[in-house]
Amino acid sequence: MKTINSLLEGIPIPPVVKIRQKFNSEALQDPIAILLEELQRPGGIGRIKEGQKIAILVGSRGIANLAPVTKAVIQAVRERGAYPFIVPTMGSHGGATAQGQKSVLKHLGIDEITMGVPIASSMDVMKIGELKNGLPIYVGKEAATADGIIAINRIKPHTAFRGAIESGIMKMLTIGMGKQKGAEACHQLGFKYMAENVLGMGRRIIEKLPILFGVALLENAYDQTSKIEVLPRELIEEREKELLVKSKGMMPRIMFEQIDVLVVDYLGKNISGDGMDPNITGRYPTPYAYGGPEINKIVVLDLTRETEGNANGIGTADFTTRRLINKINLEKTYINGLTSTVCGPTKIPTILENDRYAIKAAIKTCNILDFNKCRLVRIKDTLHLDEIEISLSMLEEAKGKGDIEILSEPYPLTFDNGNLR
Repeated sequence: MKTINSLLEGIPIPPVVKIRQKFNSEALQDPIAILLEELQRPGGIGRIKEGQKIAILVGSRGIANLAPVTKAVIQAVRERGAYPFIVPTMGSHGGATAQGQKSVLKHLGIDEITMGVPIASSMDVMKIGELKNGLPIYVGKEAATADGIIAINRIKPHTAFRGAIESGIMKMLTIGMGKQKGAEACHQLGFKYMAENVLGMGRRIIEKLPILFGVALLENAYDQTSKIEVLPRELIEEREKELLVKSKGMMPRIMFEQIDVLVVDYLGKNISGDGMDPNITGRYPTPYAYGGPEINKIVVLDLTRETEGNANGIGTADFTTRRLINKINLEKTYINGLTSTVCGPTKIPTILENDRYAIKAAIKTCNILDFNKCRLVRIKDTLHLDEIEISLSMLEEAKGKGDIEILSEPYPLTFDNGNLR
């Protein structure tokens, strides 16, 4: 890479300023207390009968309070004299293997020891019907053969399509509970029809399986639980539509519309299904979702530990580092594209030797005349956007925004052996 490094050596990296973006901070002070109240409402835990085997569906996302919420639901089921067990409900995630999906849950603080119940992890499915368009509907056997099913998930905008229902309980029942085969079926006709297929499959699953209720969670821009609601089976669709609207209003964002270079420290499936949330970056894997800032070049520096080598979403970046590439598990990464039929996010962008050269490459190619005036933003990941760094050329604009606080004087980005400290 000597020639490449030599080409980039003279490219300046502008000084940066640390800022704090201020979002709606509405959050529950005691989420578990609220959950316990919700469970006692009509259509909640009272539907469970003594001796029943109850499947509790848990997905792969890094959701705030997921472990304590799951444990509280387990305890409530036990108090009814029933027998709860956990079913990993994440489509093809975890490398589309039973052990891989258990490992994903473990990274989220959920295992048989901490939860005190069995985790029934299997990729076996059964077909329960078809949509009118011919799409088969598959559900995991472990959940489908239970006496009752409870789904726990966060409601939020999807990263690749728009609809009245996006990411939440209905999608968990169709794609998550369908395991790899069910996820593959739901994606077969592409994201253009995803909204209607998720709805159609979800309705059929609720009709045919013993779905008891869903536990819907909303988060504020600080990755904190802002709302918990128990949705009885007959109200899941109606309430999820309403909660999605509320969720969209609480999303974090980068408060600048035009950015030359975005530097993202970490990408991972625990951050977003797409590694970094396109709702934040404006880089969508399909033409069926939209929104976000206009960004010329994106640099991704590293993978999270929790993603276990799954680099899905790396293809929406322009540059990355050798360090990140060396951590990629291609099998885990490619299974996402093969299942979703969207393969762009699994492609490998231009690889540079280290952070320093990757950032310089992005600046060199961002189509401006004066590199010192590059509008550069650095974030930890797309979940944590309260404290970020912006380049000096953006400081005056930031000072004019009432929801931004300047936290530092300008300073240079510092590197240790070419990587950011």
